[in-house]
Amino acid sequence: MRHHVAILALDEVVPLDLAIPAQVFAGYEMAPYRATLCAEVAGPVRTNAGFSVVAERGLDALAEADTIVVPGFERTERELAPDVLAALRDSPARKVSICTGAFALAAAGVLDGRRATTHWRHASELAARFPAVRVAPDVLYVDEGDVLTSAGVAAGLDLCLHIVRRDHGAAVARAYAKRIVVAPHRDGGQAQYVDAPAPARAGSFGATRQWALERLHEPLTVQMLAAHAHVSERTFARRFAAETGRPPLQWLHLQRVDAARAALETTAAGIEDIAYSCGFGTAANLRKHFRRVVKTTPTAYRRAFAGG
Repeated sequence: MRHHVAILALDEVVPLDLAIPAQVFAGYEMAPYRATLCAEVAGPVRTNAGFSVVAERGLDALAEADTIVVPGFERTERELAPDVLAALRDSPARKVSICTGAFALAAAGVLDGRRATTHWRHASELAARFPAVRVAPDVLYVDEGDVLTSAGVAAGLDLCLHIVRRDHGAAVARAYAKRIVVAPHRDGGQAQYVDAPAPARAGSFGATRQWALERLHEPLTVQMLAAHAHVSERTFARRFAAETGRPPLQWLHLQRVDAARAALETTAAGIEDIAYSCGFGTAANLRKHFRRVVKTTPTAYRRAFAGG
């Protein structure tokens, strides 16, 4: 049976926040998911864009779901109906929010004692209204295992692809991303926005990033990356972080972990060989960085996702 995703549309739902999980989890034939659009009561639900969508199910769908997604909605200060909060609180499903959907999870008590995020414009309000929630105001998404939250709009897509990646491995997530025509993975800890991006005239370091991806097995340094980009190390580090949301070496470690995931899924190479080819040098070094990012061991990851 396919994994059942219930998308809960609250009054004045944000259409893009609603469309993202619908497209990712139900937009393709042979997808390992099926999605149900539900609401407090089956029928029309107003969006904040001036039109309505039709929910095929009511709150009973939440009790049957494997995952519940709450898209963002307007007027976060309003009190949600007690039956909505009870249905969210009582369902055993994995719970996910996009943007201001976090306010519904917080009101239901689902986020108490957990890290969570929302759109940066609403982060201070979420923290003030729900002090039991440990709000991370500037990240793309937060994965707390059975509860996941994201910032607004595009970050919701990052989170949905992260869920596919977590459920079915990097190869399946890359196939989804290719069809949607987006980058296959942005780490959840990446900043939502940058106050002072690099000036347009400075150009992009895209060519240098590609150059590095083709040489992950080499002992790359910031000095080498800056030399390829023809700028000073200090300028490179500042502009690279503005462009990617990550310091150069942190970005490089994430790319190496991602390459290791792909190798574990699609090859029979030994851990030592993968460590070398991805630039970690030793199996011990690979295991350390892999566990830090993926929260499991390379061997356990391969067991779960090889051939995925």
